[in-house]
Amino acid sequence: MKTTFYLSIVIILMSFVLLVSCSDDEKQGDTTKPVITLNAPAEGAALQPGSHIHFDMDLEDDVMLGSYKVEIHNNFDGHTHTKAETGETTPFAYNNSWDVSDKKSTHIHHHEIEIPANATEGNYHFMVYCTDAAGNESYVARNIVLREDGESGEHQ
Repeated sequence: MKTTFYLSIVIILMSFVLLVSCSDDEKQGDTTKPVITLNAPAEGAALQPGSHIHFDMDLEDDVMLGSYKVEIHNNFDGHTHTKAETGETTPFAYNNSWDVSDKKSTHIHHHEIEIPANATEGNYHFMVYCTDAAGNESYVARNIVLREDGESGEHQ
């Protein structure tokens, strides 16, 4: 009986020592944000209404990726987002997410973001967000311009 009692005490003490000896990093888990390398569109890219956006990037995380999101919104008034006079055009807005879970890194290349032909010309923000499996998020912001003499989104 005494042997069982002492054995139980030793097991409890060893368990306590193991729990206390864990570093803060081990207790917190993954705290590193994913890395976004946005290759296209470039900062200040001029894009043509009625075309598509050439979108190219690399994503990586030290543990596991989760998803990425692209958001495009106008910046007509320095980001106060008041209603602009647009006439027969419509300010372009886009928001879509994709799953990239079960990967530590991936290359993204597509042309599926369509700019409507009646999109209002002007300044826009092109935002890419990436979240890893642990919920850490990073983002990249680019200024782009919609104008009639802009790029059509073909490969360059």
